[in-house]
Amino acid sequence: MKFFYLPIILFLSSCATIVNDPTVPVTLSFSDGSEGTCKLSNKRGAWSVSIPGTHMVRRSDDALKFDCETDGGKKGFGSIKSQMETSKLGASVVFFDLGITDAITDKHRTYENGFVIPVK
Repeated sequence: MKFFYLPIILFLSSCATIVNDPTVPVTLSFSDGSEGTCKLSNKRGAWSVSIPGTHMVRRSDDALKFDCETDGGKKGFGSIKSQMETSKLGASVVFFDLGITDAITDKHRTYENGFVIPVK
């Protein structure tokens, strides 16, 4: 009878890992309204994207770094902090894994939906 509960516990052991996609949409634009390209990266991947636009990036617990250039040659670089989705982590605690699985997969993390990249 104890083995009956094991699959149920394993299934419920990771809340955000089950309900969250591994990627999150991030909308980026330049502060002067121009177009251009950016190189985005975090420890989970790297992407080359056009700006303005909405792009799917892999969730991670580290910042999303950007190195950008407008079509006119202006440059911008920096990072977007990773944030924790606390409601998902709270549910994970209820399901007994104390957020361990989510911490491994980073699926409880997110970035700002929209971000304006300052250019000089």
